[in-house]
Amino acid sequence: QQGGKVSSRVTGYCTHHEDECARGKEAMEATSRRSLFFMRSLMALGAALSIAGCLGRPAWFVGVGGKYNEATVEITRPQKGDLNKAITNLEEVVRTDPTYRDSLTMLGRAYYKAGRYQDAYKMVQRAVVVDKNDEVAWLMVGLVQLRLGQDQAGYQTLKGGLTLFTKASVNEDGYKGYEFWDKAGRVKIATRRAVLAVLKGEGGEEEKNNVIRSVENILSAVDHEIFLQEVRKNQDLNIQYSDD
Repeated sequence: QQGGKVSSRVTGYCTHHEDECARGKEAMEATSRRSLFFMRSLMALGAALSIAGCLGRPAWFVGVGGKYNEATVEITRPQKGDLNKAITNLEEVVRTDPTYRDSLTMLGRAYYKAGRYQDAYKMVQRAVVVDKNDEVAWLMVGLVQLRLGQDQAGYQTLKGGLTLFTKASVNEDGYKGYEFWDKAGRVKIATRRAVLAVLKGEGGEEEKNNVIRSVENILSAVDHEIFLQEVRKNQDLNIQYSDD
């Protein structure tokens, strides 16, 4: 009897509050649908991130060109780049296609930065055979000659290399086609200083070291400018750089 009374009261309550019960049921179903949608969204995002982790390297870093681009970033990076990665990449590029862009020159530069002057010399000599107008390759030949004690040849090579470089850097279309090249004037200033140092002629170790530093400063200024230009063209790479 008592149970019947309770049941009757519950039935009466639900009948009396039918609208509230319906709204409550609808709210619970809506919450359930939102939860299911949220879980499915998380699963889809997880799958997308997993695929991106496997396949998501930018196209700029794919294939032979990708190896070259990745190495160039490391060589021209304002702070110390990963020379081992640059050398490994460029050695592969040169084995595949030694005429690909300025890969021989860039590999010679990577060897030079790593202190491997003999290897650098062999590589930049190959570079000027492939392209006799490669101004950076000629600068590198002169630098390596001075590093290896071939001073007289080094000075002569640098004079020719600086002439080529000066002509290339004042191109109306910008150096190597880069727009708004050297707006801060760093490359121009470094070039003037190097020309003056070389024109002073041969001297002792101090003068030679000054010439080496001056020409290296040109390349550093060029590296800085190229790095900024490339990063600005490829913002999706998220490469950190400083414009200081």
